Amino acid sequence: MEETVFKKVKYILPAEKIDMDGFPVKQALPTHKIQQVDPFLLLHHATVKFNKNRPAKHQGVGPHPHRGFSPVTFIIEGEVRHRDSWNHDQVAKAGEVQWMHAGAGIVHSERPSEEVVQATGKQEIIQLWINSPSSAKLQPPEYTYLSIETIPVLISEDEKIKTKLIAGNYNQQRGKVIPKSELLVLWGNGQEGGIENYLIPQDFNCMLYLIKGSINIKGYGLVEAEQLVVFGINGDSIEVTLKHDSQFLILSGKPLDEKVTQHGPYVMNTQTEVLEAMRDYQMGKMGILIED
Repeated sequence: MEETVFKKVKYILPAEKIDMDGFPVKQALPTHKIQQVDPFLLLHHATVKFNKNRPAKHQGVGPHPHRGFSPVTFIIEGEVRHRDSWNHDQVAKAGEVQWMHAGAGIVHSERPSEEVVQATGKQEIIQLWINSPSSAKLQPPEYTYLSIETIPVLISEDEKIKTKLIAGNYNQQRGKVIPKSELLVLWGNGQEGGIENYLIPQDFNCMLYLIKGSINIKGYGLVEAEQLVVFGINGDSIEVTLKHDSQFLILSGKPLDEKVTQHGPYVMNTQTEVLEAMRDYQMGKMGILIED
């Protein structure tokens, strides 16, 4: 039996407040130190309070385009209504995921549901951008909704940590999403004192984002909420001990090792391809989203 080799912590990146066109978010990736952890490009953590006196369709993030990557939304609290130019219209609740492969181009909006605006007015989400290999950048767009009922759940030996398998293969189970490259995406939620050892493929880059709580990473030490842990590529295991009730994402994937050229919502391999994306959007080739 091969000996377990724990991954070493390379960086701890605190999520920093930024302004996204009047929309306040905390950004853990990219930072001035690290542009990407291939294939992961961006991680935003947003907590929003909506106005009960305004219609939900006028709040949140309005129609905007994407091309060349997968924007993925994890709903921590509240509800998100996704609509796009390929006629998807879906409300995802807390504990669920909306996974969209933008491919050749799509226009979508992310609003709160009317029910959430009237009930609590609160929404908390994580948005993750995952780069697509060049071979998939111009494929037709896809949208996958992961309801609570369809997400496989792994339970730790001490039964204190439940881990949702969002994408990839783990412990003889397969996530519902079929990603465009090799990924393992896990969403853990557990009680104080819980311990879990996660096995990560040897050649995968790996990060852990702590949404809430505090944890101890074996071989490193304490990690606080709203910090992104970036591991070195060597090793095949991460062991976490929960110091408080905690929630976290483990994001790992095989590096694409391709050139990245990004301009706003377009992530391509060359500047020419970015200019083509801008032109195609202006010409209406990514479709049109009219919100009624």
